[in-house]
Amino acid sequence: MAETVIATSETVDRLTERIDALSYQAQEQAKQVEQQGYQILALGNALQTLAENQEQSLEQLAYLTDALERLMAKMGESRS
Repeated sequence: MAETVIATSETVDRLTERIDALSYQAQEQAKQVEQQGYQILALGNALQTLAENQEQSLEQLAYLTDALERLMAKMGESRS
């Protein structure tokens, strides 16, 4: 009987250790998932900023193109 109690106690101890290890792993994975969430948000913000900057650049390019076309037209008119 005593041997059974000791064996059961040892089994419970091993199971407790395994549960503790699994709990620790789950906590670490939760931290990683949280960090990945922050990284995804940061990436989304960076992409939004990039898109806004690209839009501004395209607007400026369109303005410059228009100005050059008007300048070329005036130069053509002055040669006539």
